[in-house]
This record gives sequence, structure tokens and C-alpha cells, in this order.
Amino acid sequence: MKDNKETLLTPDNRTHVDGSEYSPDGKYIYYNANVSGTMQIWRMKPDGSDKEQLTFDDHHNWFPHISPDGKWMVFISFAMDIDPDAHPSYKDVMLRVMPLTAPGAPKVVAYLYGGQGTLNAPSWSSDSRHIAFVSNSEPAQ
Repeated sequence: MKDNKETLLTPDNRTHVDGSEYSPDGKYIYYNANVSGTMQIWRMKPDGSDKEQLTFDDHHNWFPHISPDGKWMVFISFAMDIDPDAHPSYKDVMLRVMPLTAPGAPKVVAYLYGGQGTLNAPSWSSDSRHIAFVSNSEPAQ
């Protein structure tokens, strides 16, 4: 029988770590962490080794979700005027995607009013073509 003991994979991180999710192939765990004063997206191997920062911009980036084909990552980005260790609801945020198979900067998919709860759960369609999310924005007239 396998040992079900919990293992801390980010013991060197003394700040907020959240939003973990395995990649579809199981090779990485993606997560967000405040290591440098801004919340950024990271990944590591399942044993906690080879930590790699993936976003480096002037936003607080949260809740990475990897497409089923492993080619894309979607996440939400908060402006810098929030506490980097908080993920409030009811804020202006950006829904952004970035490629994982080739270098590329994040691209905005939508500007919306949301935050906590917008993209907390895996949200990709099985064919990696669509993303589901929650918005508290008023519908366009």
C-alpha cells in the first residue's frame, strides 16, 4: 500500500503559493507563487524539483490551467494595486493565454470584472478549443 503522507513541495517559499494543477501528461505541477513581491506562474516536477518561473510581467497572475493538448495555459491577471497574497473577487481582471510549446508572451482573451471564482477550476474543453470562465461583468447591450 502506498504511503498517503502529505509532502510539502515548496518548503523554500515563505510566501503565498496557490492554484496548483497537474499538466495533462503528469510531467509538471503548475502553480502561482509570490516569490518576488508579485504573484507569478511557476511549474515544477511532481517531486518538487526544477522549479521554473513562467510569467515575468507587471501583473499578479493566478490560477494556471493547462489545455488538454498541453499547448496552452490560461490564467487570470490582476492589476498591481491588490495585495499579491490576496485573490479578491469583484475586481477588473484579464483572462490571458500563453503558449507552452514555443516561446510567446501572454495574450489577453478578455477583460472582465471577476477575480476569485473566475477561473478556479480547470476550464478547458476536451478539444482545447474553448475556455469556460465566470464573469461578473454586465452583458453588452
